Amino acid sequence: MLRWMLGLALALPHPLAAQDAARGAELYSRHCAVCHGIEATGRGPMAAVLTLAPTDLTALSAGNGGRFPTVRVVTRIDGRDPLASHGSPMPLFGQLYERQDTMIQAPDGMPILTSREIADLIAHLESLQR
Repeated sequence: MLRWMLGLALALPHPLAAQDAARGAELYSRHCAVCHGIEATGRGPMAAVLTLAPTDLTALSAGNGGRFPTVRVVTRIDGRDPLASHGSPMPLFGQLYERQDTMIQAPDGMPILTSREIADLIAHLESLQR
């Protein structure tokens, strides 16, 4: 799948986009904080009713050898890598965020095609890493 995403990314005429962490913070507050919490530690108001606890989003890099797992986070949010946390997949925001495709870059240099909104969410989540 990663080879397919890379091939698609290289074939499209999209430049790598600058990401807006402030806009990502707004989107996070609106769509993610209810489960992951305002501070992104996995302690949102809905966490108690989920079968599996929401991920502590401030520890993503720490759990990945010190590198932010950009590809994994993008594909979780947009639904390419579903996560069954409460009897059904994590809410898929990929469909909600399909307005404008853009390219971002993973830590290993691989370009990733995603939406502008998800790119901004990624910038915000990267800023929260401890």
